[in-house]
Amino acid sequence: MNRPPPQRHGILAGGNWIVDHVKMIDAWPPQDALVTISAELHGNGGAPYNLLKDLAKLGAAFPLEAVGLIGDDELGRWVRSDCARHGILTHQLRTIAGAATSYTDVMTVSETGRRTFFHHRGVNAILAPEQFDFTLTRAKVFHLGYLLLLDALDANGTGGQPRSSEVLQAAHQAGLVTSVDLVSETADRFAQVVLPVLPHVDYLFVNEYEASHVTGVTVRQSSHINPQAIEEAARALVNSGVRQWVVIHFPEGAFACSHDGTELWQQSLRIPAEQIKGAAGAGDAFAAGVLWGVHEDWSMQQGLLLGAATAAASLLHPTCSEGIRPVAECLLLASSAGFLPLPSKTDGR
Repeated sequence: MNRPPPQRHGILAGGNWIVDHVKMIDAWPPQDALVTISAELHGNGGAPYNLLKDLAKLGAAFPLEAVGLIGDDELGRWVRSDCARHGILTHQLRTIAGAATSYTDVMTVSETGRRTFFHHRGVNAILAPEQFDFTLTRAKVFHLGYLLLLDALDANGTGGQPRSSEVLQAAHQAGLVTSVDLVSETADRFAQVVLPVLPHVDYLFVNEYEASHVTGVTVRQSSHINPQAIEEAARALVNSGVRQWVVIHFPEGAFACSHDGTELWQQSLRIPAEQIKGAAGAGDAFAAGVLWGVHEDWSMQQGLLLGAATAAASLLHPTCSEGIRPVAECLLLASSAGFLPLPSKTDGR
């Protein structure tokens, strides 16, 4: 008698594995000027590392699995040790001899939490489809990021498509739900690298800058989010092939649009400015909350709320993940902090 395959369980995340060196500064200096570093912290960075560590801190009882590359160096050994401390499985996190673990110097202005990134690609630049083996996992969800910062996966393969599409197709064929995140780069490669992979994506996470550059729709005018433009950009991304949900997040909130036409708004939490220590990793924290809901079969509105709460918690510490609390505490933070108002339909006009 044929037995059905075991139910899928867990989240597998792959892509950029980065160590962040967070430096707190008093102000951003003009070129050739000097500024004082008031504090320095060491932490996780990159979409898969941030997401999995956030899920661990949220209290995930399901498996958390890593796939990617690190160097045979001190930073690589630190990554493995940190994953072990947080219960992240690393049998697909491969060490490459003679290569350097990727790192980023994150310059964070103490007063505002605004950050600027100086990134060394390291071994992430050679991450290729051959490093992904979906026969080794029973995970339910596969999250890949960041597109536009993975040189070998962003490059075109023999079919003229970005090689990331090969990875996403393989994940889908193996029975995983696929999720993708981008990086906010300044080069004009969004249409070339992102648009071709969207038909292989179930859940797409983008911020307002990325949404504008992929679709050509200007969603922020001056200091205001234009809600009609957010909705237009999300619909354009769905129409470009995303199979389930497009989620656009921005400091004021988030908007989600599904393939069947469902549209949902979620406000950000009202966190006092003096409590915000840094915004690094807030987008990944938001994605972690939403994907928790996806894994647990929550409604998208419930997932968006947890995403907003998890992102807010991440703001309370300068590193990407140290501010994250268990799910119940994040939701309590949401109920106690309250929410920012949603952008008005007249904003941006």
